[in-house]
Amino acid sequence: MTKDALKFLTDMVAAPSPSGFEQPVQRVVRARAEDIADEVHTDLHGNVIAVRNPEGSPRVMLAGHCDQVGLMVQHITDQGLIKFATIGGIDAVVLAAQRVIVHSAKGPVAGVIGHKPIHLMTAEERGKKAEVDQMFIDIGAKDKKAARKLVEVGDCVTFELGLRDLGRNAVSGAGFDDKVGVFVAMEAMRLLKNRKISCALYSVSTVQEELGLRGAQTSAHGIDPLVGIAIDVTHATDYPGVEASKCGEVKLGDGPTVARGPNINPVLGKLLLDVAKKEKIPYQVEPCPRGTGTDANAIQTTRSGVAAALISIPNRYMHTPIEVVSLSDLEDAAKLVAEAVARIDDSVDFTPL
Repeated sequence: MTKDALKFLTDMVAAPSPSGFEQPVQRVVRARAEDIADEVHTDLHGNVIAVRNPEGSPRVMLAGHCDQVGLMVQHITDQGLIKFATIGGIDAVVLAAQRVIVHSAKGPVAGVIGHKPIHLMTAEERGKKAEVDQMFIDIGAKDKKAARKLVEVGDCVTFELGLRDLGRNAVSGAGFDDKVGVFVAMEAMRLLKNRKISCALYSVSTVQEELGLRGAQTSAHGIDPLVGIAIDVTHATDYPGVEASKCGEVKLGDGPTVARGPNINPVLGKLLLDVAKKEKIPYQVEPCPRGTGTDANAIQTTRSGVAAALISIPNRYMHTPIEVVSLSDLEDAAKLVAEAVARIDDSVDFTPL
């Protein structure tokens, strides 16, 4: 991976972006897009849309969502502790004792999620699953008045942010779901910067996917593409507790997955597989027998319908404080998307026949 591409990924992972609070990461995305696109703008919903060859045809949309799961300040107790709610789907079992950051108007405030120690639990409590309403965030404030000088109700909260190199091309961090998708969408556009393409390419960093694919709905409606490729993460099945028989066999470092199923246009799906084989780009096939739950769903059903596809990055420990992906999978995904886009022009009929 090039140094500037790695810096872009690192800067995105370091930027807070719970659903509805994506502005910090979108500033990073806009700065990157301005170097590779002909046009860049942000719509009223907060989606960042980078455009290459705007007069081309047909319109092709790439979408990765920049929002991540997080928390929100719900209430500040008399003791100065913060009660919180989740933004997006988070299992309470991963929350206890995590270091977090409250992103307030006055700047970041460090905290830790408190939970009753095992020594003080009854036998009945030890056998029960932890619940969010039993937890709180401790920011070291002595009382409510002191806490309110630092944070406000409605402030968003993230896990500790930042990218860590694990070696062997693997990296860890919070929010890879789905900042890596944004990375691939923008990196594919960068790879095409000096190549002539026939289509008009729209690379979109969408918002609020974790709350119901909201940014993809609004941006796809505005762009009105003929073709849409969503880039998201998928569950790697190469670690204990995740069954390949239920999710498909997906391994870190073996390339991105190409989805097959009713959410996927057959012509576009075949194009992606053909390109991967011809260009010798590593890939894995992911069976998706229903709606994928990604931006591809929203894109497919926009207006009178869009030829949709889904490329996914294998991800370990999704929606937890630390996720793990392979940099080579990101690079291969960007190459695959770029090569497919380069082959799309008005002669390609995406009508399933």
